[in-house]
Amino acid sequence: MLFLLSGSLAGCAGPPRQETLSLFAASSLTEVIGDLESAFEAVHPEIDVMGSFAGSQILRLQIEQGAPADVFVSANEEHVQALLDSGLISESRGVAYTELVLVVPSDNPAGITSFDQLPRAQRVVLATEEVPAGAYARQMLQGAGELYGSEFLSSVLSHVVSEESSVRLVRAKVELGEADAGIVYRTDALGSEALNVVEIPVGLRLRADYHLGVVADSKHADGLGLWLDYLDSDEGKNVFVQRGFGTL
Repeated sequence: MLFLLSGSLAGCAGPPRQETLSLFAASSLTEVIGDLESAFEAVHPEIDVMGSFAGSQILRLQIEQGAPADVFVSANEEHVQALLDSGLISESRGVAYTELVLVVPSDNPAGITSFDQLPRAQRVVLATEEVPAGAYARQMLQGAGELYGSEFLSSVLSHVVSEESSVRLVRAKVELGEADAGIVYRTDALGSEALNVVEIPVGLRLRADYHLGVVADSKHADGLGLWLDYLDSDEGKNVFVQRGFGTL
C-alpha cells in the first residue's frame, strides 16, 4: 500500500524526492510505520521512505539474499542479531514493544471468555515457529501447560488447523471466521470490530520487543541519520504510543 501511495503522489506539486530509504519491517508494524512515514516526510519532503512488510524471518532472508534495504525492523532480536553476526547489519537498537493476546471472532462460536477456556476452540491458528509471534505463542502455551496441566497444551496444539507466515495472516483468519481462536499481538487486535480480545493471565504474558538494524551497505547515510533521529524523538515515540506500542 505504501508503494502504491508513494507512486500515486509522484505527479503532485511539491519538491522532488532527492533520496529514498528502503525500510523492511515486520508486518505487525504496517500501520505505525505508515504513520511515521507520513509525519517524517512532512518535515523532510526531500526523503521518501518506502516500506516493505512481511514476517521478520522472510525479510531477514531477503536481506541475506541481497535485497536493497537500508533499515530492518524485526519483531524480535533474533533475526537482527543473526544479520549483525554475519556483518550484514552494522548496528542495532530496541525501538518498541507490545504483548500477546488471544483473539476470537466477534460471534465467538466456541464461547471462549477466558484464556483457560482455549481448549474449547476446535480451530486454532498460530504463526509458524519461525515467525516471532509464533515463537512467542508457543513459549506462552508451554507456560500455560505447566499452569493448567499437560492436557491443556496437548488439546490446544492438536486443534491447530493452520500455521501462518505472519501475525497479520493469523489475525485475518480469525476475522474471517476461519478459526475459533488465534494468538496475535495486542497492537494487531486494536480497532478490529471483527475480533474480541481475551486477556492472557499476567503470569503468562510475554512482551515482544521490536529491534531495528541498520543495513551495513546502505548508501543513504544522511537520510538514514535523520530517520533514526526522528524515531528517537518524542514526536516519533508518540506515534508508536498512539498505535498502542510501548517505546524503548
